[in-house]
Amino acid sequence: MCYKKWYGLLLLGVLSLVGCDNQTTTTATTGKQKIVIGTSGAPSPFTTVDDKGELVGYDIDVVKAVFAQLPQYEISFEITEFPSVLAGLDSQRYQVGANNYAMNEKRKEKYFYSDPIFKNQYVIAVAKNNQQINGFSDLKGKSTEVSPGLNYATALESYNEQNPNNPVKIVYSEAELLPVLQHVESGQYDFQLIDKVMLAQYINEHQLNLKTIELSKEDAERIASPYSYLLISKGAQGQQLTQDINQAIQKIIQNGELSKISQHYFGADYSPK
Repeated sequence: MCYKKWYGLLLLGVLSLVGCDNQTTTTATTGKQKIVIGTSGAPSPFTTVDDKGELVGYDIDVVKAVFAQLPQYEISFEITEFPSVLAGLDSQRYQVGANNYAMNEKRKEKYFYSDPIFKNQYVIAVAKNNQQINGFSDLKGKSTEVSPGLNYATALESYNEQNPNNPVKIVYSEAELLPVLQHVESGQYDFQLIDKVMLAQYINEHQLNLKTIELSKEDAERIASPYSYLLISKGAQGQQLTQDINQAIQKIIQNGELSKISQHYFGADYSPK
């Protein structure tokens, strides 16, 4: 899941030993393959820019840990708009996308998926006084605000195709997550589909008067599989890069580093087992 934040900012000092020529695949000094990771810098805590202007977050730390296992690569990060991350993967400007990506069939056709890096649980956020929404089937005719291209938007669009007589009222927005949730709290919109851990964090940090509606396994699968991943461009080296990344992911799962990253950001272990 991803929301607009800090677009157009280029970070070239984060884990980067190379310059800004994204077309160069190897560096002259080391002979290592250059990998550019695209991210939108939102949502927190998966990817964000802190008060010091540094790119941080769960996905960012996972990428750093992964490539620490892969000395044949040198990496840099670039922040751009969420749709531009995918466009950059299409054009091979970026070799990896790190943005709390869920799996869906359309993306699976265009990109390689890494092994899972986070175990998600999808829920519905509603105002505490909302008694009308108790499950996915109650979303008919209700309103929500969502960024275009998100897995949540895709799921609701598919649902509307199947229920044209009483569709969900989708308002497309590039707003950040906090105001989106505040709009649900105030009753401007009826609900928000969201990761459970992210909703809990925002409720606690911002004292939001929201409640969590759990989804059945069947309804959760309308959105995506309950994991998030890194996306890898299907360029000439994409298959080998995916294989290397997956080997590194398994190493940081086995050595407990992924669990430590999860504990740092969420206070619990959401690493895949």
